[in-house]
Order: sequence, then C-alpha cells, then structure tokens
Amino acid sequence: MPAMQTSDLTPRQYWEEVKANPNRAKFGFGDKAAIINIDLQRAYTDVDTFKTAYQTHPKQIDYVNEVSALARDKNMPVIWTYVAYMDNADDAGAWGTRTNTPDSLQNIKVGDERSEMDPRLDIDHSRDALINKRMASVFHDTMIPSLLVWHKVDTVILTGGSTSGCVRASCVASLSTGYRTIVPEECVADKHEIPHFANLCDMMLKYADVEPVDTVLQWLRDHPGCEPIRQARGADF
Repeated sequence: MPAMQTSDLTPRQYWEEVKANPNRAKFGFGDKAAIINIDLQRAYTDVDTFKTAYQTHPKQIDYVNEVSALARDKNMPVIWTYVAYMDNADDAGAWGTRTNTPDSLQNIKVGDERSEMDPRLDIDHSRDALINKRMASVFHDTMIPSLLVWHKVDTVILTGGSTSGCVRASCVASLSTGYRTIVPEECVADKHEIPHFANLCDMMLKYADVEPVDTVLQWLRDHPGCEPIRQARGADF
C-alpha cells in the first residue's frame, strides 16, 4: 500500500498548485443557478465589533452583491442564510454544548445584533429568500431544498462563510443532492488561512468547481436569462 503523500507546501501554496493544474476536470455550469449566500451576518462580517468576525478578500461583500444582482436580472433565485437560536438554544443541539461564552455560536439569539445581516448587503426583500438555519449545511432542516426544486435549478453557487465550516458543509450537501456546485473564490472567507486554503483544495478536488468570481460573473452576464416562475391565478372548471 503506498504511503500517504507528504509535502512542505503551505496550504496557500498547495491551493495555488491545485488551482493551476491544467488537467483538472470540472463539473461546469448547468442551465439555471441558485445563489446561496451563507451567513453574511454581523457576527461573521463586522470585524470592528465582534471577535468572531473575519475577512479574507476585502471586496467579498461587493462581489456577493454583484453576483446576486446579476442572478436576479436573469430570473435566478437568490437566497441568504443566517444563524440564530432560541433563548435556551435547544435548536443548536449538540453543536451548542462545547462552550458557553458570550461569543459562542448558540448565544447568537434571534433578534440579537450578531444575527443581523451585514448592512452592506443588497438584499431584495421582495424577491430574495432570507432563511434562519441552525446547522452548518444550508440543506439541513431548511426550506432550501424545496426552493431549489421549485425554481428548477441544476446549479448552486455558494458564497459566504466560513469556507471550512458552513460553506464546505453546504458544498458537500449540494453535490450529494445532485447539483453542480460552484464556489467563487473571492466570495468566501474564513478566520485563518490554513483552513481556508485547505478547504478550497478539498472542495475543488472533490465536490465543486472553485472559480474566480470573474468567471461566475461572466457566465451570468452571458446567460440568456430564465423564464420567471409564475404563480397560478385560478382555473376554469
């Protein structure tokens, strides 16, 4: 049995090597995408206020807004998630038992300032879905699987954070559910570069196409647009 490969590369260097491989196969884009922007709430984006917050690419929020706006223009669904728990944190389950400090996950309460979406985000509350999720994957016990079926999408584009946590968990669930999965590199972030770049590598090699955001933006610009989902207005019998 061959031994595990070893390397002196840093995670960042390994990511650059993986990304540069000209023979890397891709899942590719399908016909219609859903944009799922994961947990871009103040607990994780407001670096001046909360020590749980982080920033990887300085234009992450700008790019997320641009991707989301283009998707809306093409009649593709835009979904935003955030985490927030009931007062006794029962809905955090075992995930909320490791620590109990003011900064702990289960102490992000519904209505708390840490649960607020980043004010820089351009959320269209008349069209976008805003969903309170409790666990890492956006697919776990949320209405997102039903939304994706309703909108007849075949591709999921994931942004947000953290790269090694909720983005990766959602990426694995997305592929496992049958969706082509795209992660725009500049649109995801993590607390530390080691888990960030290590998980970009894992997603690229196994579960998703990790693409430059410009590739995603260009695909959206070039897309002819989708027919809007129409509600039934009544029927004659």
